[in-house]
Amino acid sequence: MKRLFTLVLAFIFVLAACGGGNNKKVTIGVASNDTAAWEKVKELAKKDHIDIEIKHFSDYNVPNKALSDGDIDMNAFQHFAFLNAYKKAHKDAKISAISTTVLAPLGIYSKKVKNIKNVKDGAQVIIPNDVSNQARALKLLEAAGLIKLKDNFGLSGSIKDIKDNPKHLNIKAVDAQQTARALDDVDLSVINNGVATKSGLDAKKDPIYLEKSESDAVKPYINLVAVNDKDKDNKTYQKIVKLYHSKEAQEALKKDIKDGEKSINLSQKEIEEIENSLK
Repeated sequence: MKRLFTLVLAFIFVLAACGGGNNKKVTIGVASNDTAAWEKVKELAKKDHIDIEIKHFSDYNVPNKALSDGDIDMNAFQHFAFLNAYKKAHKDAKISAISTTVLAPLGIYSKKVKNIKNVKDGAQVIIPNDVSNQARALKLLEAAGLIKLKDNFGLSGSIKDIKDNPKHLNIKAVDAQQTARALDDVDLSVINNGVATKSGLDAKKDPIYLEKSESDAVKPYINLVAVNDKDKDNKTYQKIVKLYHSKEAQEALKKDIKDGEKSINLSQKEIEEIENSLK
């Protein structure tokens, strides 16, 4: 009897040890404002024996390389247009979207101008220099009535594609992180939502002109969750994005999106439609 009891204890110990070692470890790279949501996902995932590590990036050029190199398993920091531009520039990158997160409106900021209609002739303007956000920023300047772009202006358009610049704006493209830091030195700065928030700006109240988030034109700028192509059907990763859109995580998200971001949960078909429209 004593021998049987000892064997049962040993069996239970082995099961416990095995169970503890079965946790799936997943590293997610983020560079966004929805940190509270991902922290909640990390908490919820433990119930499914998923151990999530959240890795923060300050440089937008790093998370996709880290994903391709296997340093992280998923990333959540970019929109469709950014990923599309990255894949065109890095032909060996095999990365796809498996879900969406938020739409973060782009804003025009100024410490010298209160009304977009009062921008002076020859004003100094800075915009992000990465391909997708440069085009997006120029479209925003056009929507604000400051410039006109060529008719064939696309998602990879640049400063050279400005057709009319009636106020003779001096527009310069700089690293996205510099757009907020240089705000004191210029008349206008087009700043990404995440960069603005991290710099202490109120991305909802501070812009003198804000991107409209209701139109189809902003769909390429919806933020997404990306994985390597080979992992698109990974059940663990699919479970994680499902947790992101859970009621609990979305409640946590509300703490981070007081600055105008809008939660977006597109179907796989809708995701593919956006991806195909960018090819």
